[in-house]
Amino acid sequence: MYPEAIVKPMKAELTGSGFEDLLTSEAVENAIKQQGTVLMVVNSVCGCAAGACRPGVKMSLANAKLPTKLTTVFAGFDIDAVNAARQHFAPYPPSSPSIALFKNGELVHMVERHNIEGRTAAMIAEHLKMVYNEFC
Repeated sequence: MYPEAIVKPMKAELTGSGFEDLLTSEAVENAIKQQGTVLMVVNSVCGCAAGACRPGVKMSLANAKLPTKLTTVFAGFDIDAVNAARQHFAPYPPSSPSIALFKNGELVHMVERHNIEGRTAAMIAEHLKMVYNEFC
């Protein structure tokens, strides 16, 4: 498990932009089962999370259509919450960072780590905007 001093500022990059930090499996379950659309970002300490995922997710919020709820869990820190979230990501294998969009409790889109690595924040933002326009 990562030290809180390292994780806290990385969490703040998303929570400061309106993301709810889900800390327990119960919080994850409650968020996913809500009506509407729920964006769930599996945050992490890796370079692609810092350089592309978090900035890209934040940039994607400059769109007319947005998810109803913005949420995040942190891999390697919020263990129970991440495990609960990953139970809903099937058939996709665990990866972090990753981005999932749920609509009325059903997974409708998944962005895995291999879709984040090697891409710019702007590319991720544009991809997410297309997803929001389709599902939100």
